[in-house]
Amino acid sequence: MKSNHILVVSQYFHPEYFRINDMCCEWVKRGYKVTVLTGIPNYPRGKFYKGYGWFKKRRETWNGIDIIRIPLFARGKGPIRMVMNYLSFVFSGFFWQRFTKINADIVFTFEVSPMTQALIGVKYSQRKNIPHYLYVQDLWPENVITITGIKHPIVISPLSRMVDHIYKNSNKIFATSQSFVEEIRKRTPGEEDKVFYWPQYAEDFYVPLDKSDAQEIPDDGKFKIAFTGNIGKAQGLELLPRAAKRLKKEGITDVSFVIIGDGRQKERLLKDIRKSGVAEYFRMIERQPAEKISELLAACDAAFVSFSPDPLFEKTIPAKLQSYMACGMPILAAACGETQRIIEESNCGVCCGLGDDKALTQGIKALASADLSAMSRNARKYFDSNFRKDQLMDEMDEFFLAAF
Repeated sequence: MKSNHILVVSQYFHPEYFRINDMCCEWVKRGYKVTVLTGIPNYPRGKFYKGYGWFKKRRETWNGIDIIRIPLFARGKGPIRMVMNYLSFVFSGFFWQRFTKINADIVFTFEVSPMTQALIGVKYSQRKNIPHYLYVQDLWPENVITITGIKHPIVISPLSRMVDHIYKNSNKIFATSQSFVEEIRKRTPGEEDKVFYWPQYAEDFYVPLDKSDAQEIPDDGKFKIAFTGNIGKAQGLELLPRAAKRLKKEGITDVSFVIIGDGRQKERLLKDIRKSGVAEYFRMIERQPAEKISELLAACDAAFVSFSPDPLFEKTIPAKLQSYMACGMPILAAACGETQRIIEESNCGVCCGLGDDKALTQGIKALASADLSAMSRNARKYFDSNFRKDQLMDEMDEFFLAAF
């Protein structure tokens, strides 16, 4: 019997770490044939991973998934290289879809920025006359405005028309928050019923573990707050050195921020830490395999999530929130909107305003004296009720079966 064939379009894929990796593995386990069209791995540092290049490892099979890597320019540093990275993937994708002999039954575009990658999925679905499903992680053009500060119509208007074109030519659109659903439905008049809330889950290896001493995080008696993942502009981590400076001024020395990850703003964060004179409050750990995060979190007392001050992030649920909750972590958040709603509904942590280092300092002190065991149980309970992988993937199966 022929397996239903999913073509996944995602500019990022294994060995880059995004949740689409696990989704594709799950689809293979469920009997689908999965082909992934992706780029040459270079996220987040902006350099091609060792062993990969324009003429190296362009085809792979990983966990039963066929991977096709099309040429692109590495992200590098600076906005010009970023634009080249985005456009080169689309250009290569247009060329690929025009000549490929692969005949999928459905296209699934995993859209973290850039939204431009969805143009490939739309074009392929039109050429093959098959459904296009779009999973929106980042709202465009709002995300472009927030990250770059560019608001001029000469840039934003064409991007807005592109987004409308992609939405119009997608059969189903899934979004990671209810607020995203509302915003997308404003752009799809008469087709609002094709937009659905489908939150991110956390992989099965994110589980609560007994408090332990990870080799990288020795037990020094401090109240440890972990941050994991990308260190970028959107995360707003410049807030932490300011909060540490306030703690130091108040004579509070038993707090440690454990930063696990990498990204384009890491050097800026390190500079801010040195400038603020608070290096003793920080432990920096290089990016780790996702499978190790539960162990590292277990050596900490709470987990931190934050955004840069911007209205867009009120609508956003960061992927790390589900991972933290799956691990049963009490959460400290510099967030509002959707993230604040989830933390307050679950009673699993403390929230303060975006970019407010004074409120964050108060939040740290409140969390340090709270019932962390109860918060931990509440976090996992809420996760089990709302973000379980098996339940969400079953829902997606229903959408697929309706299309085949």
